[in-house]
Amino acid sequence: MAQKSIEKAESYDLLSRIGKKVLRPGGKKLSLQMLRLLDISEADTVIEFAPGIGLTATYTLQKHPKQYIGLDKDARNIKNLRQKFNSPQVSFLLTDVAKPVLPSNYASKVYGEAMLTMYADHKKLEIIAEAKRILQTGGLYAIHELAIEKQNLSDKALAALNKELAQVSHVNARPLGITEWQQLLQQEGFKIVALQTSEMLLLEPKRLLADEGLLNLIKIFFRIICNQQIRKRVIALKKAFRKHRKHLKALVIIAQKLD
Repeated sequence: MAQKSIEKAESYDLLSRIGKKVLRPGGKKLSLQMLRLLDISEADTVIEFAPGIGLTATYTLQKHPKQYIGLDKDARNIKNLRQKFNSPQVSFLLTDVAKPVLPSNYASKVYGEAMLTMYADHKKLEIIAEAKRILQTGGLYAIHELAIEKQNLSDKALAALNKELAQVSHVNARPLGITEWQQLLQQEGFKIVALQTSEMLLLEPKRLLADEGLLNLIKIFFRIICNQQIRKRVIALKKAFRKHRKHLKALVIIAQKLD
């Protein structure tokens, strides 16, 4: 698959190309909090939707689950992940996560990060429904997504926020309000058992250092400085995130399948 130009690349692809490893809205800290809330053990069969470069998969596998399966629609990701993780208990499948490729009632834990936001609401529901189908009764489903704090935000301002995010990220992202994310899961029959939020500081220096470490942060800055197109895109993203910082949140929800 040919890479898109820097000018046209989606924001997550752009940031990945310059070496950013943590691409989740709440950063490494919120991903680790999600895993703590999931309480993965050696008895669990774990499914990850859209593992990307496999950073959270690394943390998950440190908990030694009975089985781990990553589902991703990007062939490059799947190829790289299969090379990175070589174990009989680990597998990666090339598929649309909304498609039924695994048996019903198969997994005890399912999670996905920074992927539902990218889809229209009807597709969000399809993915959530698939998570429920493959979960055992009592199993847990976790999401880590971008959310909008809608308090004191008019419909006009919300529309402007969504439009600007889409323009600078080149992704028709559809983040929901915190309550709306909960309602979407409840609509599909899940019970909300935990919720955590944090500031969305993806491109702020303090978060970059915490997520990437000093050495990789230096490499990222060097690539930004040396390429005018990359620099222009990253600056636009950072300005948009800062402009709407009051209303942008990172969110983790843990939901349980009741029946």
